[in-house]
Amino acid sequence: MNKAREFDQSVVSELKALLGDRVSTSQAVREHHGKDESYFPYALPDVVVFASSTEEVRDIVNICRTHRVPMIPYGVGTSLEGHILAVKGGVCIDLSQMNKVLAVHESDLDAVVQAGVTRKQLNEHIKHTGLFFPVDPGADATLGGMAATRASGTNAVRYGTMRENVLSLKVVLADGRVIQTSRRAKKSAAGYDLTRLFVGSEGTLGIITEAWMRLQDRPRFRTGGAVRFKDLFAAARALRVIAQAGLYPANCRILDPAEAYNTGAGDGKSAIMVLAFESGDHPVEPWMKRALECCADHGGTPEIAEAADAHRSGAAELWRTAFIRMPYARERTVGRAIINDTFETAITWERFEGFHDKIKAAAEAAIKQATGRAGQVTCRFTHVYPDGPAPYFTFHALGRHGALLEQWQAIKNAASDALIAAGGTITHHHAVGRQHRPWYDKQRPDLFAAALKAAKQALDPQGLLNPGILLDA
Repeated sequence: MNKAREFDQSVVSELKALLGDRVSTSQAVREHHGKDESYFPYALPDVVVFASSTEEVRDIVNICRTHRVPMIPYGVGTSLEGHILAVKGGVCIDLSQMNKVLAVHESDLDAVVQAGVTRKQLNEHIKHTGLFFPVDPGADATLGGMAATRASGTNAVRYGTMRENVLSLKVVLADGRVIQTSRRAKKSAAGYDLTRLFVGSEGTLGIITEAWMRLQDRPRFRTGGAVRFKDLFAAARALRVIAQAGLYPANCRILDPAEAYNTGAGDGKSAIMVLAFESGDHPVEPWMKRALECCADHGGTPEIAEAADAHRSGAAELWRTAFIRMPYARERTVGRAIINDTFETAITWERFEGFHDKIKAAAEAAIKQATGRAGQVTCRFTHVYPDGPAPYFTFHALGRHGALLEQWQAIKNAASDALIAAGGTITHHHAVGRQHRPWYDKQRPDLFAAALKAAKQALDPQGLLNPGILLDA
C-alpha cells in the first residue's frame, strides 16, 4: 500500500462543492479504487469522485490541474496489469455513473455511449434491434476502459478488436478542453488519425467520456465444435490454413495437451482446437465444413462430426465453462501457496514453433530458480490472424507463503525478458499498465518513444494523467 502523505484539503472542498456527496475520502471506497485484478498491492487514491457527465469530468480536471493533483480514470477495475493504481495518490475519477447509451443508429450499425457503459449494458439496451456489440474481453468491462486499453475479445478473429470497433471518442484533455477525435464518418483520409492516438493511451493523454462504437448483426446462425490433434504444432498448422483461407471463425482457439487436461477439456494426450462460426445473415455450415477439411489435412479428428450443437457440447463446452470460471481460481490457489498466472503475446506463423519452445523453456527455468521446484507451463491460442497467432501461456508453481509475490514477480520478469528476446510483443491484448512497462520501453523504438513523449508534453505538460503509465512525465 502506498505511504501516507499530506493532501491539500482545499481540493476536497472544491470537489464537494461541485459534486456533493459524490466525493469520498473513506478508507473503504479508496481501497476499492486502489486495487485491480493484478497481483500488485493496493495503491490508494486520496479522493474518489463519481462523475456523471463530460462537463463534470471537465470541471474535476480543472480543479486537479489548478492544484497539480494526479488524476486516474476508473471504470470497473477489471484491469490485469495495474493500470488504475494511484501510486502517486491524487484523485480517482470513477466513470461508472456515466452509463447512458446516448444514441443508436440502426441503419449505420453504430451507437454512441458514455464511457461507463459496459458491453453487457450496451447489448441489453440494443437487443431489440437485432444488433450487438461484439468485443468480449471476458470481464464486463466499461467501453471507455476497453477503448483506453485497446482491448480484444474472444471473437476478435471475426469482428476485430477495439482498434477496429471504436469509431470516434469524446475526450477531456488535461487542460480542461473537450475534443471529439473525428467526425461521424466511417473513414477519413484527412491526415493523422486522432482516434487511434487515444485508443490504447491508457488514460495518459486524456479522459475518455464518450465513445462511438461499431455494432454488428446479432448472430442467428451458429455451428462449431472441437477437433483433436496429436500435438499443439499440428493444430497450429491447421489453424494457420483456416486463418489464411478467409473463413473468419467467431471463435478459434487451440489448447496444448496439458492445457486441455487442466481445464477438463481433454485427456492430456491430444491438443484440442475449439472452432465456432456465426452469422446474422446466413447459415455457416459450409464454413465449418471447409474448416474441418483443413483440420483433416493436418491430422485433426472432429470430436462430434456434423452435430448442430457441437459448439455447446463435449470439449468445446468444457473449455467454455473453464474459461468463465478461470478468473475466480486465484482465490482458491493462493491460500495453498500455488502461484498461477498467465502472459500473452503475438508472433508470426513462421516463427511460432521455435518461439514457443524458447518461451516455455525460459518460463520453466524461471519457476525452478524462483521456487526450487519444477512447475508447469502450458500454451493455448486465444486469437489468430492470417499473419500470426496470439499465444497465451499459463504457468503453475508451488511457492512459499511469505514469498509468493516475489516468486511470482521473478517468474513474470523472466518470461517477459524471453518474449522480448525472442521477437514477440510484450502484450497482445492485456495492454501495458505497470506490469509490462519495463518491457514496453524495450520494445518501442527510441524515436517513437520521443514522439510519444512530445505528445504527452503537449497534451499533459504537468504529467497529471495516470502518471507512470506508458510514459514518464
